[in-house]
Amino acid sequence: MVLLHTPSVELNKQACDFSLLGVDGKTWSRQDCRGEKGLLVMFICNHCPYVKAISKRLVEDVKVIQKMGIGVVAIMPNDPFDYPDDSFEHMKQIAETEGFTFPYLWDETQEIAKSYGAICTPDFFGFNQDLKLQYRGRLDSSNKEAAPPGAVRELVSAMQLIAQTNKGPDLQIPSMGCSIKWREETLRS
Repeated sequence: MVLLHTPSVELNKQACDFSLLGVDGKTWSRQDCRGEKGLLVMFICNHCPYVKAISKRLVEDVKVIQKMGIGVVAIMPNDPFDYPDDSFEHMKQIAETEGFTFPYLWDETQEIAKSYGAICTPDFFGFNQDLKLQYRGRLDSSNKEAAPPGAVRELVSAMQLIAQTNKGPDLQIPSMGCSIKWREETLRS
């Protein structure tokens, strides 16, 4: 496990399109996932201790974000052949156990994670109604342990600002997590 922090990125970058299989058996596109006020794309996985630490709060916060008119999708980018806990079958179990209210998709070729510039799990990309990037920060102050109950809900606040103004916050603290488990051929391409 390698700890990484998300880099600062070029705001206003267009959300990349995708066509990925979800744990519900449906193939989802960017258009299917977006909401009237924007789109939150989350790169997560099943085995990462950083994702496990935030899973309960993430599910709660996503419900709040969805009520704002923001569509939400989670994409699992890791190579499940080297990390069996990230298998598609295990993704189905996690989505059901955790009560995901959003599509959980498998980026089998890892091309979508690469096109977004994702580097770790969790990695959050908040887009406005024009599908322009406005947020690349963290959920909250959690790391390998969940943040305390009164912690600022940074992702919720950022997405609320985006829903209301079409712009993200000036201050964005990078997310941190385990490095994406790339296949050798993905790294070379």
